[in-house]
This record gives sequence, structure tokens and C-alpha cells, in this order.
Amino acid sequence: MPNPYREIFAAPGTAGFSAAGFLGRMPLAMLGIGVVTMISEITGRYGLAGALAATLALSGAALGPQVSRLVDRHGQRRVLRPAVLVSLTAIAGLLVSAERGWPDWVLFLCAAGGGCVPPLGSMIRSRWANIYREEPRRLHTAYSFESVVDELCFILGPIISISLSTVWFPEAGPLIAACFLASGVFWLTAQRATEPVPQPREAGHGKGSAIRSPALRILVGTGVFMGTIFSSVDVVTVAFAEEQGHKSAASLVLATYAAGSCVAGAVFGLLHVTGPPARRWLWGVCAMAATTLPLPLVGNLGLMAAALFVSGLAIAPTGVTIMSLIQQHVPRAKLTEGMTWASTGIATGIALGALASGWVVDAAGAETAYAVPGISGTAAMVLAFLGYRRVIPAEPTGSTPLAQGGTDADGQGGDAWRDGHGEDGRQSQPVA
Repeated sequence: MPNPYREIFAAPGTAGFSAAGFLGRMPLAMLGIGVVTMISEITGRYGLAGALAATLALSGAALGPQVSRLVDRHGQRRVLRPAVLVSLTAIAGLLVSAERGWPDWVLFLCAAGGGCVPPLGSMIRSRWANIYREEPRRLHTAYSFESVVDELCFILGPIISISLSTVWFPEAGPLIAACFLASGVFWLTAQRATEPVPQPREAGHGKGSAIRSPALRILVGTGVFMGTIFSSVDVVTVAFAEEQGHKSAASLVLATYAAGSCVAGAVFGLLHVTGPPARRWLWGVCAMAATTLPLPLVGNLGLMAAALFVSGLAIAPTGVTIMSLIQQHVPRAKLTEGMTWASTGIATGIALGALASGWVVDAAGAETAYAVPGISGTAAMVLAFLGYRRVIPAEPTGSTPLAQGGTDADGQGGDAWRDGHGEDGRQSQPVA
């Protein structure tokens, strides 16, 4: 029986850049929760910890798309290497400031510089799209595989980060995350054969930002609420485990959340999905909302782990479907920027969720703070229903198709090159 996952690695270089992407994406799961754990260990102030994690995420949301636009124009190697040096310098400053007890404004200044590097998942997915753009089935499998890799990072990342910061020393988690970031970026950018060719805007399909797309704005908007779910679950679970007297167990509980998404993503990649992707996206958002509502009623860590596993099942399929929707609209000259805009929505939500849940934990305790992801999920569902018609891809209008067969990553008809007309968009990174 053919193995779709084995088939996608038949192309030369795919295993190398995917492995580099795995290493470089570990900080996505480690830095935020590592900062929360570090600051809470040093100062005991969850409000400050959440605010710093929010600043780090907002920095990525603001800087990531701009760096990605430069990547589209000039290539990954020329842009990512200097960008990661800026980010690493800021992270080092944050660790030193925390260890020496410097004023809060110094912590926030360093956190603001830490998001200079856009998510590595965007860079990896642009390489997959460059290879399998005309093979939609394999591209679907590749995106599903990368969604599984994302979740593996979120399984391993919190365990490593929290364990190091609580058992070794408070700054250990963010420090190791920075090492992963440096290693992943320099390894990835050393692989020139699979790097997408830069696409100068004047040679591309229109000028301006990909965020002008109405469909993209809806997807980014729901991504904000989804990101709020993810970070608030992280922050509140650490506090909940501490209230239960087992703070170090928070990493294992959070790992079950990512494990649910990992399992669902692996199965989803084996399927030949049919039907409108917009409808699957809507159902996925609804499932995420429904499974977060019961969290404030869960009274112990064991049940919380089970509840989060169930909640995680909706994440990866929803994220892969988001990519399928956007793949039908993205102009190649804006590919990496487009994927990063989706990540920007998630990052913004991560910032808001960390900030809000940290405040609620300080004010009312962890069990009450689990209402934050429930409220965020409900808001995402409402926005998805309101924006559903805008997300439905328009019929091809005669411009250059995604592939010779005119199909997208889900096998649906789509026009990949429209820019600035109607329901245009770009390709996104999956959630988490």
C-alpha cells in the first residue's frame, strides 16, 4: 500500500529542509511558555510574565510579515540570517535583564526585539509549495506532515522549556530555545538547492500587501481568536498545575493538547478529502470553540489532560484547511508574506491571550481563567459564520491556474494568481 508521507520525501532535499524547520520551530513552542515560567519563577508575577510573552508575540506579529516580504524579494538566506542575529541579541538581553532584576521597561524592550524572525513554518511550506505546486495531493500531504511537525514541537517544546526552567535554572528554557532558533535558521539557509527563487514585486502579480484580500482578513481575524485560545491554555495550565501542587506536570498536560492535534493531523494527511474546504474550515472552528467551553469545569490535572487532548483534535485539520483555502488565491510573488500574515493573526492572539489570562489568573485564579479560551473560541465561531461567504473561493476567471489541471491543494478548482480582485488571498501557515 503506498505511503503518502514516504512519497513526498522522494524529492531531493526535502528531508533536510524539513528537519531544519523542525529544529527552528521549537522556539515557537518554547519561548512564550519559557518566558512565563522564567518570570514566574524569579518574581512570582504571572501578570508580568503574561505581558512579556504578549510583547514577544506582538513583536513577531508586527515584524514577521515585513521580514517575509523581504524574503519573497531577496531570498531566505539573505534575509533570515541577519534577522535571526537581531532576535538572538534581544533574547539574550531579556535573559540577562531577568536574572539581574533590571527594571521592567528593559524586559519589555528586549522582548519587543525578539520577534524579528518570522515563523520558520512559513519558510518550510514555501519550499514544499515550490516543489509540489502542480501535484495537489502531495502538497496536501506535505502540509499535513508539517502540521504534525508543528504539534510535535508543541509536545516537546513545553516539556523541555518548563522542565529546564523549573529543575535547572529559570533562564534555561528560553536559552535552549534561542539555541534551537539559531541552529534551525542557519541549517535551513545553508540548503540553497530547495530555496524558492526570489520574486521581485515588479516581476510578480501586483503590488501592495497580501493583507488587502478580504478572505485573508477573515482568516487572520479568526486566527487571532484561535491564538488567544492557544496561549491562554498554556498560561492558565501552568498556573492550574501550580495550584494543584504539581507545577512541573504542566508540561505533560500541555503535551496532551498538542498530541490531540498531532494525531488528527497525521490521519488527515492520509485522507483524500473532498467537498468545499470553506465548509470544513467552518466546522473546524466550531469544533475548537465547543471543546474549550467545558475547561473551567474540570477539577484536576488528569481530567484536564483528557479534555485538552479532545480539544486538540480540531487544531491541525482546521489549519491544513486554512492553507487549502488560501492556496487557491495566493500570488507566487507574495507567497511567504502571505503565509506569515496568517501566523501574524495567531501571534496577535497569542499575545492577547497571554496578557488576558495572566491578569485573570492573578485576579481570580486558574479555574476561572479557563473561561478565557472558551470566550475566544466562541468569538472565533461567530466571526467564521459572519465571514463564511467571503472565504468561499471564487471561480477561476481565466488567469494562470495553480497547476495545469486547475486544481488547488484540496483538488478543488482555483485561481492561484489573482491579486487585488475579489476574493484574493495568500497561503497560510497552519495554526499552533
